[in-house]
Amino acid sequence: MPLSLPAYPFAFVDLETTGATITRDRITEIAIVSFDGSTSHRWSQLVNPEARIPPFIEQLTGISNEMVSDQPVFADIAAEVLARLEGHVFVAHNARFDYGFLKNEFKRLDLTFRATVLCTVKLSRALFPEHHKHNLDSLITRHALLVSARHRALADAEAIFQFWQMAQMKFPAATLSAAVRELTARPSLPSHLDADLVDLLPRSHGVYFFYGENRLPIYVGKSNNVRQRVLSHFSSDHAIAKEMSISQQVRQVEWIECEGEIDALITEARLIKELQPTLNRQLRRNSEFCSWQLVEQTAGALQPRLVYGRDLDLGSQARLYGLYKSAASARESLMEMAKQYQLCTVTLGIEKALPGKPCFAYQLRQCKGACTGAEPLQQHNLRLIEALTKIRLKVWPFAGAALLAEGNVHHVIDAWCYLGSASTEQQVAQLLEQGKPSFDRDTYRILLKYLSRMKPVGAASEFDSFQANGT
Repeated sequence: MPLSLPAYPFAFVDLETTGATITRDRITEIAIVSFDGSTSHRWSQLVNPEARIPPFIEQLTGISNEMVSDQPVFADIAAEVLARLEGHVFVAHNARFDYGFLKNEFKRLDLTFRATVLCTVKLSRALFPEHHKHNLDSLITRHALLVSARHRALADAEAIFQFWQMAQMKFPAATLSAAVRELTARPSLPSHLDADLVDLLPRSHGVYFFYGENRLPIYVGKSNNVRQRVLSHFSSDHAIAKEMSISQQVRQVEWIECEGEIDALITEARLIKELQPTLNRQLRRNSEFCSWQLVEQTAGALQPRLVYGRDLDLGSQARLYGLYKSAASARESLMEMAKQYQLCTVTLGIEKALPGKPCFAYQLRQCKGACTGAEPLQQHNLRLIEALTKIRLKVWPFAGAALLAEGNVHHVIDAWCYLGSASTEQQVAQLLEQGKPSFDRDTYRILLKYLSRMKPVGAASEFDSFQANGT
């Protein structure tokens, strides 16, 4: 529930850890400053992380492996930590980090921890929008907060407690209350979903899945902020029929984090085809795709011939035009082009007529007379090529496979077919050995936009970038 001031007790929390990965790294120190609105209590404890502290972290925090070797592990202090936090508003700077670490530590012990969370980074942005920086060092300098030992848990917890006290003195209660209410309001979730989902969803590029009863896939989507997009489905479910249907059916949400936009687009297209979720547009199989291929008739006229994906080496063949989901949609497109460019439907093979007899469009003055000889076939051919050029399929421009860098990986592509992603030369070689999958219309359309960024496999600059990434 949103908070109203005063909303006590508060627990101002700071952790020191072995690293920044919530699911892998461990806590080395925890501090809690409890505040009930009038009095405060301080508690801190070094923790044996049961893992090595990297030298960089030792230097940053001053907490060495020797200091924590004889300290209790988290399981030994879990009950006390839970008691100190239970019933309190959880306040931390970049709260997602500290809250996430604690939830994972409790989860390893099969304990559930849930709290209303207030992030002082977000609170600072809300109260002081004129400033660009809101990290803890900036707050300490800007507001003259007193800190005894930066990057030690108790000192940093004390700093954010002082920030809160300063905010109470500087702003009217109504202003502070409104900011806290907005920042602590939790999104509404369908009743069948665990409330912890809000805290687990990543704020990065990714693909998400909604499952219904018996793990029936009902929807697959992608976003550059998975958390924001997933929650938006449920915030608008009262106004949009599709979102209401999702809310009523969803029983489980899963996701895959991606390297960036390209990775997310390709992964989404692939998984929609694999899972065939009930609320996504149903994509047809590659063998059903069709295209126009120009062939020359005996008389010299160029005529589009309908060809299917199953019969082609799509991506490598020239003189292919358009990708259609059905023969009907291909013919409809060709008829529209005939009208726009005054092409002859008989010469195109769409309409049958006796030799030398005019087509129906000629009688309506919508054909320039290729069917009767009034227009030279060469002129008709040129106009047909002009019409088709706009939908011409791009022939793969490389002699072999190419690499497309994104994030920490390189996507490996051959003839518009996506082979996978790799972070080493060896992984690239393994993908190339597996062979090329079938041409996919959606993958082609995605990759076409990024052609200028592709480099052929074997380009020195690309392999250098692998080395630069530390692989």
